[in-house]
Amino acid sequence: MIRVAVANQKGGVGKTTTAINLATALAAIGWRVLLVDLDPQGNASTGLGVGRAARELSTYDVLMGEATVAQAAIATKVPRLDILPATVDLSGAEVEMVGMEDRTHRLAQAFDETPVGRWDICLLDCPPSLGLLTVNALVASRQLLVPLQCEFFALEGLSQLLQTVERIRLAYNPQLSILGVALTMFDRRNNLSQQVAEDVRACLGTSVFETVVPRNVRLSEAPSHGLPALIYDLKCPGSEAYVRLAREIMARLPQPTAEAA
Repeated sequence: MIRVAVANQKGGVGKTTTAINLATALAAIGWRVLLVDLDPQGNASTGLGVGRAARELSTYDVLMGEATVAQAAIATKVPRLDILPATVDLSGAEVEMVGMEDRTHRLAQAFDETPVGRWDICLLDCPPSLGLLTVNALVASRQLLVPLQCEFFALEGLSQLLQTVERIRLAYNPQLSILGVALTMFDRRNNLSQQVAEDVRACLGTSVFETVVPRNVRLSEAPSHGLPALIYDLKCPGSEAYVRLAREIMARLPQPTAEAA
């Protein structure tokens, strides 16, 4: 199973929106997808229509060793898309894990015990921080997808994130690589958005995906209906951008094996 962390320690960059809609797009073309909600706010769970009452087991239980990934995952309204939901309990997980010797590898160990072939890909929606939850996601993943808002302060955050990735690669997970940077919340009327996009491309080159996700009201409305934007309004500019981004991502990922398909 391919494991991709969707991370950026800066909040409000479209990270959860990106995770939800990419998961939906991949499921739509036939991949079996698991979305892991690692944010105590549980926005990915809510955005896929999973109510609080349905979250009997969560990522907290998996991290604490009280449930397996297979036991905690639940189906969503989207065919072939399952979610490992988050609850508010997750906010205390970092404190509880501090004293554990394997605190950075809790999630990786849980995935190692997951039956091979149940899912083709796993997207891990990380919280807006570089704490233990995000570290667990990066240790458990092979690739990192970075949603980056087209604004000035986003560049500073990107530098910090890349430094963290390098430290994790050296200390815990030498196989971790950057899948790519996805530019989000792009406003064509704003010269600064264009300048930030050009600066990021000049710095990171082909690591930056060609597709740029625009600011779009329909993307913001979709979660309140418990639906991915691709289902809420497939024809809106935001949904069309995520479909194109999914195609780019698929081109950079190994295809599911015949055994897993």
